[in-house]
Amino acid sequence: MTDALRWGILATGGIAHEMANDLVLNGFTVQAVGSRSQESADAFAAEFGIPNAHPSYAALVADPEVDVIYVSTPHPFHAEHATLALEAGKHVLVEKPFTLNAAEARRVVDLATEKGLVVLEAMWTRWLPHMVRVREILAAGTIGEVHTLIADHTQDLPDDPGHRLNSLELGGGALLDLGIYPISFASDLFGTPETIQASATFKDTGADAQVATIFRYPGGQIATTLSASDTRGRNIATILGTEGRIDIDTVWYTPTSFRAYDASGAEIEAFSSEVTGRGMQFQAAELERLVAAGTTSGDILPTAETVAILETLDAIRAQIGLRYPGE
Repeated sequence: MTDALRWGILATGGIAHEMANDLVLNGFTVQAVGSRSQESADAFAAEFGIPNAHPSYAALVADPEVDVIYVSTPHPFHAEHATLALEAGKHVLVEKPFTLNAAEARRVVDLATEKGLVVLEAMWTRWLPHMVRVREILAAGTIGEVHTLIADHTQDLPDDPGHRLNSLELGGGALLDLGIYPISFASDLFGTPETIQASATFKDTGADAQVATIFRYPGGQIATTLSASDTRGRNIATILGTEGRIDIDTVWYTPTSFRAYDASGAEIEAFSSEVTGRGMQFQAAELERLVAAGTTSGDILPTAETVAILETLDAIRAQIGLRYPGE
């Protein structure tokens, strides 16, 4: 982590609280927060000991004492607020999903590239210790050629029609809120799918309640994902290879444990995470590393892959007939 970058938190919702807490716990410099009201900004600043509290997002990105903006507004506003920050000359960490669709993602990435700034999707799972170790095991060929991923993200979330998670106007639904995790994991393992099959069920609000996908890749690999907002399942993931497998425990996309097995079923490694806080600080460290290295895109989650993931989500939505207002 560099010692110079100063963070600004854009919006003060639940995920912003979790991010700010992890940043403060792990020694990052949180300099400012911006909200739609001074009262909300002041309360957030007091909670985390943040020096600067702004009554608007425009005031936050204009703060000369801020180097990096963390965007945590609802999905349909990610592109707008990332653009606001980039235009102000700030690096940006954007909550997942990066934007509402691939067209928005391309515009944000192109702007960041044009300005020589880092923009990174906050897919925090990519940098968690257990995922770092999983990639090392796969790269070493320990379980042979990887053929299959099976992963679910299933939660019993509020049914209230007015809740953000059930609002199409706010990009709510199982796919963007939950499915982004296993779909991003599949991309991490196999890249962009050659074929996509998707099926879904919907709530009365029009938001998707369940989305199941089957991806096939040019090398013959298969990934299956299930996301649901109306039922909580095991939330585990399994990677199958020709010489073994890896079972990632619940909740697989948070700091957790896994076991690797050889082809006979004998355990060859057990891993358990030790993390201070929730684990969102690792993505912040990656952004700071990219800035220090003078590059605008890294290897773990390059901006081109972020755009490709949004293209996959767009293709799934086309199959299940899911459109958001304004598209």
